Amino acid sequence: MSTQNISLPDALKSFVDDQVSLGGYSTRSEYAQELIRKDQNRQHLRGLVLAGLESAPTVPVSSDYFECLRAKVRGDDLQSQAPAGL
Repeated sequence: MSTQNISLPDALKSFVDDQVSLGGYSTRSEYAQELIRKDQNRQHLRGLVLAGLESAPTVPVSSDYFECLRAKVRGDDLQSQAPAGL
């Protein structure tokens, strides 16, 4: 991996240095990498939300549907009780 430098005004340098010391980062580079990863995650989530908005409408679900989802996540054996689509 090649090393790249980014120029920052003094006020931003101070801010980054504060974040490094307060946030438990070892270096400025580590802090910048974390910001980039968070931005990638944010963009990915935005893409998922937009894809959801463009998807076909679904049928309304009841509270039983969500309880079955919770049970499935917990590992409960409620397959016989699960609504269609689970």
